[in-house]
Amino acid sequence: METKLITVPVGTPYADVMKTLRSNHVSGAPVVNEEGRLVGVVSEKDLFRILYPFYQSYYMHPEQYVNHEEREKKAGDIRKRRVEVFMSPSPFIAEPDMPIMQAGALMLSKKVHRLPVVEDGKLVGIVSRGRIYRTVMDINYKDFIATE
Repeated sequence: METKLITVPVGTPYADVMKTLRSNHVSGAPVVNEEGRLVGVVSEKDLFRILYPFYQSYYMHPEQYVNHEEREKKAGDIRKRRVEVFMSPSPFIAEPDMPIMQAGALMLSKKVHRLPVVEDGKLVGIVSRGRIYRTVMDINYKDFIATE
């Protein structure tokens, strides 16, 4: 579990969320309120998804989507949208004592890349697929070397 957290405060505009993820070289981050409580998770996928219409909207009003200048203007307007509009509001979470393989299984089954770790309602860490992969590989590598 990582305890040095990159978080996004509630109310952060799209452009600043994008800068936070990019400057910290992360693909997603927990969204927290003023008390440090988890309210959602935002990822590059969320940032990308809001740039494009939902299928239903596209098929019901295709004329709105063929004017590329208008689409560019809409993309510019999105820069001001607050994170609450495009984040995932009910993220799957882990508890500090959750076994690593259980956390990994939850991520695979729910198709998420990270699990915020919450204790007593407060965000205390985050577990990522990459961290689990590196940990499992390190353990298995050490076991492999020891048996040679």
